[in-house]
Amino acid sequence: MDYVDLNLIEALDALLAENSVTKAADRLHTSPPAMSRALARLRRAFNDPLLVRAGRDLVPTPRALELKSEVHAVATSARALFGPSNAADPRSAVRLFDLQVSDMLSTTFLPALMDDLRTEAPGISLRLRPESLKDATPLREGTVDLEIGTIRSVDPEIHSETLATETLVGVVRPEHPLAKVRTVTPRRFAAADHIVMSRRGEAHGPVDEQLAGLGLTRRVVAIVPSFGTALFLARETDAVCVAPARLGRHMLDVLGLRTFAIPFELPAVRLGMAWHPRNHHDRTHWLLRERTRHIMSTIVDPSLSA
Repeated sequence: MDYVDLNLIEALDALLAENSVTKAADRLHTSPPAMSRALARLRRAFNDPLLVRAGRDLVPTPRALELKSEVHAVATSARALFGPSNAADPRSAVRLFDLQVSDMLSTTFLPALMDDLRTEAPGISLRLRPESLKDATPLREGTVDLEIGTIRSVDPEIHSETLATETLVGVVRPEHPLAKVRTVTPRRFAAADHIVMSRRGEAHGPVDEQLAGLGLTRRVVAIVPSFGTALFLARETDAVCVAPARLGRHMLDVLGLRTFAIPFELPAVRLGMAWHPRNHHDRTHWLLRERTRHIMSTIVDPSLSA
């Protein structure tokens, strides 16, 4: 046969279990005429009557008896395939996930996530992929399982979720003139040399737009692709950079840098995660997202970890 209606497997399993068209119909919540038609098709498919009349009952033929256990096994497997997943507890799963994590999260969020997974899901390993200039392509192509950081525009097919919002602060070394004044004014801020962190190499951004509104401009002396490089240069030179107040705190403390409030309003930085629909219902991927959500919330509000 070139084509087999797989619904007939379920019908044959019921017929061989019940030895009755009526009872088989009840079992599959269908009508006796529909079950009779299914039996007729099965007889043609197997070239065997399968069930024959014996008085008021139906009895299986030798061919039907040969088929009974195998048909039941196939029908059971088919039902399990479409049933709820019986996969192992994701907390005990052994998986390697590819993550793309914003550079600013590498010193605070990432160590906390690794420590958390060591307890909550020790079989999960993380492989960090470099940040891509193409926002959704790695997720779509499957080279990245989860993107965490500043989620820009994504394809409509991509799932995304905001995890936290961050306030930006100015950062300088202790010897910098701005570290020694009581109030950093917009004019003093603009007069300093600046380091810009941009993975796309862009010098102009929200800071410049706000300064322009005040009739001011700044001098950008370096454009760097990573948060860590920007902070290192701020420690070694008399240049200013900006950093997230909470998620950057650990690295700021390690480098001994000083912070100050930026003297004009900047839009909050939205941090989130994004993933492809292929992983949306995966239980272990769901656990990774849940732990990511939890860790981000405890960093933003440490009282939640108590």
